[in-house]
Amino acid sequence: MKHISILGSTGSIGTQTLDVVRNNADLMVDALAGANNIDLLEKQIREFKPKLACVWEEKKAKELAIKVKDLPVSIVSGMDGLIDCVTVKSTDIVVTAVVGMIGIKPTIEAIKAGKDIAIANKETLVTAGHIIMPLVQEYGVRLLPVDSEHSAIFQAIHGEEGNTVSRIILTASGGPFRGRKRNELENIQVEDALKHPNWSMGRKITIDSSTLVNKGLEVMEAKWLFHVDLDKIQVVIQPQSVIHSAVEFEDGGIIAQMGTPDMRLPIQYALYYPCRRKLSGDRVNFFELGRLTFEEPDYETFKGLRLAYEVSKGGGSLPTVYNAANEIAVAKFLNREIRYLDIVDLIEEAVKCHKKVQNPSVSEILNMEQETYDLINRLTAKC
Repeated sequence: MKHISILGSTGSIGTQTLDVVRNNADLMVDALAGANNIDLLEKQIREFKPKLACVWEEKKAKELAIKVKDLPVSIVSGMDGLIDCVTVKSTDIVVTAVVGMIGIKPTIEAIKAGKDIAIANKETLVTAGHIIMPLVQEYGVRLLPVDSEHSAIFQAIHGEEGNTVSRIILTASGGPFRGRKRNELENIQVEDALKHPNWSMGRKITIDSSTLVNKGLEVMEAKWLFHVDLDKIQVVIQPQSVIHSAVEFEDGGIIAQMGTPDMRLPIQYALYYPCRRKLSGDRVNFFELGRLTFEEPDYETFKGLRLAYEVSKGGGSLPTVYNAANEIAVAKFLNREIRYLDIVDLIEEAVKCHKKVQNPSVSEILNMEQETYDLINRLTAKC
């Protein structure tokens, strides 16, 4: 029996993780943590019977406690509650599927508690990779990627220990606006940006995919996960989303991981690594597919991707500012407070205004997050 705890259980990755649990009798849920969707969290508690459940807001946690008072589950809240969830003694692996830098502290505490991490919270490595990776080595835990692209790379290098990687090929679908120029994006509405052609994801990551900022964050994450220089990470547009990423070795051989766009595969692979389990669902039909196509990214129209490389090369606290500016800008776009093109423009402005700190601590990272939020609020208040 493998025991798991899930941060972000009510989100897209969290609910799909629970779908994997439904289909595997040897997975047991110890703890669940959601944001504030207590109705869904109650249903999850009743179905999976965790020992512990966390809601971010204390008021909502008290409401949930009343709803599930007939069950033997403890309800906690806030950051302390998240940390309680990841340090349950019986838990073997923690799925970190929360959105944002809120995932940093729980991930650190889970590592210190000796838990393996199935990481879907890319912001943790983007902003605190210099802290997380040494801890992973120090405590001897496994950091297992859940993002489809990073899982693909992880699968491609499995069994290739000792062989030199010459290039990581990080694929992207191109999103709903692939092929358009910047002037064609001036009047994009929320509904347009939420129509991803291949993947079903949460609202924030769907917007990030449309701007290619998500791919920029994945570039930064890949640098930490796979210990490679940025100049060895190449983004390639693969519109069919069948090749999820690939690795080229020094002899020129390329190993790619392929499959249908189904997040349950990388989730299940992380939970059972290095074993594979049967997974129901569609399979690639090459005759129906017909062909696979590849394109170079348009770094001018989607300048958020270009900026990600620049920020990652600069290092230090710059990725924190990039990430934080994107988070608040996307939230404002979803609330129809700013235009679509303003998202990346605001990220660029925040990065320009920032004075870099070379090796920020966790507290400094979180302070910079708030400072960036404040800056974006001031910039948009002038609009």
